[in-house]
Order: sequence, then C-alpha cells, then structure tokens
Amino acid sequence: MRQIVNLNEGWMFSKVNSAWEMVDFPHTWNGYDGQDGGDDYFRGTCMYSKPVRRAMLPKADRYYIEFQGTNSEATIYINRNEIAGHKGGYSTWRADITDALYGDEISTFLVKVDNKITEDMYPCEMDFPNYGGVYRDVNIICVNESHFALDYCGSQGIKVTPTVNGNNADVEIEVFTKNVIPEQKIICVVKSDMGEVIAAKELSAEESKAVVTIENVRLWNGVKDPYLYKAEAYITENNEILDNVSVNFGCRSYYLDAEKGFMLNGERYPLYAVARHQDRWVKGNALSAEDMDEDMALIRELG
Repeated sequence: MRQIVNLNEGWMFSKVNSAWEMVDFPHTWNGYDGQDGGDDYFRGTCMYSKPVRRAMLPKADRYYIEFQGTNSEATIYINRNEIAGHKGGYSTWRADITDALYGDEISTFLVKVDNKITEDMYPCEMDFPNYGGVYRDVNIICVNESHFALDYCGSQGIKVTPTVNGNNADVEIEVFTKNVIPEQKIICVVKSDMGEVIAAKELSAEESKAVVTIENVRLWNGVKDPYLYKAEAYITENNEILDNVSVNFGCRSYYLDAEKGFMLNGERYPLYAVARHQDRWVKGNALSAEDMDEDMALIRELG
C-alpha cells in the first residue's frame, strides 16, 4: 500500500543575492513586505534546497513528489537535473522522481519558485499580494508499480458522482490508474461515516467505473447536517492490497428556483457569503491547519 512521507521540515531558503536560512513549509517570502502597505513587495525567483536519502524512504517501486501549493511558477531539480515544472499557484502538482534519486547516497532537491508578473498565469494583479513561496504541504508518495494515477491533473485518482433517486442514491465511482495488469482487480467500496461498509463492487483491470446504490440515503444538508460518506478504491492482486485511495462525499440534490431561490434537497436554503483570503499578518498565505480551523470557526460564528 502507498505510504506518504511529509517533507515540510528542514529546507534551506535563499532569496536572490541573500544568504541561506533554514525554513519549514508552509513558507512565503512576502510575510512582511507583502503586508506593510508599500505595494513594493519582492516578486522574483527564490530557491529552496533539501538533502534526501532514498534509503530513508519506505521501500516502493515508484516515488512521486507532491507540491500542494507553489506560488506561482515552480521547477524542481534533483542532483542538478531538471525534473518537472508547474505554472499556477493554486493547484496540486506532482512528479515521478524515482529514476532521479540516488541509491544510498544523498540526493539534493532544489526548488525554484517565482511570483513575478506574467501574462500566461492567472491572476497577475489582484486586491491582495501575490505571495511567493511553497505555502502548502510537500510530500513524497511511495507507491507500487500498479497505482492510482498520481500525474492525472493533480487529482486523487478517484472521482465520485452521487445522484439522489427518491430515498436512495446511485453513486458512480470512477478511478484513474497506471500500470494495472490483467491479473489485478479494482475494488470500490462505499462506507458510512462510522466505517461501516454500505456497498461494494469489484472491477477488472480493464474497467474504470463502478455504480453502487446507497439505500435510505442520509442527505447532506449544509451546516444543519453535513453528513459525509466515504468512497474507497483498492488495487489488489492475490488478495493483497497494492494501492488505495479514498475521498469523502455528500449526497444531495439542488437547483435554483426563480421565486424561492436556492433549493437544497427540495427545500429553500438561504445562502450567506463572506469574503476570506488565505492571509494573516506576518504569515502571509503560509497558514497552518490551526489557522484554517480558526478562520472557519469565525465564519461560522458570523452565521
């Protein structure tokens, strides 16, 4: 089964013509100059470096590095070899680094990140700073040769589409895989929030979609009852799990009514909005999970 190793800690950081310093992710270099009101914050290229020893990672067939947010354009090099790049600061991206890693020796990771103004990336100008940096988690994902696709649009390799039909819900589970062979099977499972198996279906290696039914479905009902099911998918061979992915989802119906407004599960549901930036004093956009939770609690307090 896949294993995920977090790489947030212990990176060396350098701005252009400046000394290296130790930082952890999430990190932005605009925590101060992006918030002092001068509208002259640094927009350019900075670098992050970290030594990684393959022998210290879990044994696996393939290794992918995952960046959950690098603003705005980023490139990763391993042992001075360019591996991959990404444009856009608000989406996850990954790269297969298996062949770039040294065996027992240390491999040097170098990540260049640039937040300069460029016309081929949105947004260029906005009402808040375009904070540069690696402002979300960085992981190494260790997987079997047969695995759920890690390079499919930065997705989780699983897509869930529920459709409510009366008291039941039909749930389509689509999976995206890589290097699956005929001897292997794909098992799709839907569980309750308590982990109880509600429905399951087995697919052959050639199939990618399963449809299962949740009887007497519990509907997701906004903040009143935000109930979530879980869809899980496994690649198996000889009853051994080679890889697994999961995603939470809610079952609900909705539409807009010209007279009543937004309708959720057949009933009027008033909508209230609040503007929120991923932004804090000194931290910029490099927020912790605790910062995010506090923001959500304040929004809930507002009603």
